[in-house]
Amino acid sequence: MPTIVETKQTDTQIAKDYVNRVYEAVIKRNPNESEFHQAVKEIFDSLVPVFEKHPKYMENGILERISEPERMITFRVPWVDDQGKVQVNRGFRVQFNSNIGPYKGGLRFHPSVNASIIKFLGFEQIFKNSLTGQPIGGGKGGSDFDPKGKSDGEVMRFTQSFMTELAKHIGPDVDVPAGDIGVGAREIGYMFGQYKRLRGGYEAGILTGKGVGYGGSLTRTEATGYGTVYFVEEMLKDKGLSFDGSTVVVSGSGNVSIYAIEKATQLGAKVVACSDSNGYIYDKNGINLETVKRLKEVERKRISEYVAEHPEAEYHEGCAGIWLIPCDIALPCATQNEIDEASAKVLVNNGVKAVGEGANMPSTLEAIDIFHENNVLFGPAKAVNAGGVAVSALEMAQNSMRLSWTFEEVDAKLQEIMTNIYRNSVNAAAEYGHPDNLVVGANIAGFLKVADAMMVQGVI
Repeated sequence: MPTIVETKQTDTQIAKDYVNRVYEAVIKRNPNESEFHQAVKEIFDSLVPVFEKHPKYMENGILERISEPERMITFRVPWVDDQGKVQVNRGFRVQFNSNIGPYKGGLRFHPSVNASIIKFLGFEQIFKNSLTGQPIGGGKGGSDFDPKGKSDGEVMRFTQSFMTELAKHIGPDVDVPAGDIGVGAREIGYMFGQYKRLRGGYEAGILTGKGVGYGGSLTRTEATGYGTVYFVEEMLKDKGLSFDGSTVVVSGSGNVSIYAIEKATQLGAKVVACSDSNGYIYDKNGINLETVKRLKEVERKRISEYVAEHPEAEYHEGCAGIWLIPCDIALPCATQNEIDEASAKVLVNNGVKAVGEGANMPSTLEAIDIFHENNVLFGPAKAVNAGGVAVSALEMAQNSMRLSWTFEEVDAKLQEIMTNIYRNSVNAAAEYGHPDNLVVGANIAGFLKVADAMMVQGVI
């Protein structure tokens, strides 16, 4: 008769074998989709203790089902540029999991968008949305269209064409898109107008991230950046640390970055660097946020223009070099895999105390290992940047009730949600034998809610 230790080892091996078998099937079924493979592996590896403790999830094929989208939509997007030439882009929408609510996730307009990018984002969104505690499922979408350098007329014509097809697949109780990289207030406005024209009615809950004047929520613009800082502040508090008096580096200069900088500064930090896809700025006196806001949100210029107004600052070509700057807290808020193993080692050697992922999957698996090995506090994206979709869900709630909450009301709800996400992640990590590992904790906490809903709803 096996001893308790031998039985435990057997249970662990069974769980590992199951996870590896399903992961290999995912790789085989989705070849050449490296970003999707990376997202799946990170989550799958975290779930071994769950299957070890609760074999019912293995017996019901939860992992096989949750890693396959319920629906993947690809479509042509033709439009006419300002020179009268016909252009053709490709549109995507992945509707990954609807067991706890309608599909919910942003639209990304960027030349790098492909099936792998959309699927990795949609898969992550399942667990992120679950963590918020709101009734929303996982989805994502976008196009390889690049809004940079395009006129308002070109953006309008593209987004109208994009929505003409997307409208067939979405609805307030089916799938509610929002913004992401390359999709801001301008793009959301044009898409909302086209959807309204197609439907012949006003459905405020069809998109989130709308302007406050036509059904949007106060605090939605700030939500992802503010939420990032609220989560990291909770993480710091547990170790007797704080943003107050800390030096911070924030990559990117879009919506998430700008409002992460704003909130970190309000909490007493000095943010000394930010970036865009061309390069980064370093201002030892602290970034002047009003200049960055005007350059990026109003004038749509490159971050290099900052130094013309602030000659004490430095501009450097190439955005990866931003992680060479010594800091106490690093907030990667730009794009996926921007911190690799080498950058992580530099951050550690320069004394970084905490890393909070404001972007989606900005650290490679090897970089995350470096942070954990060196006891750097690490907040994973699906937990840290969940504030945006959390407030999107609050926007949906306001639309359903046909009312508007104040900025202070929404901000208070956002803080409560981010605190709960942190606590639930900490508790799940401890319960399943990985204390202080928020990657494992967030993955497990997000997974359990969805898995339990899948169990009771049958094999669908």
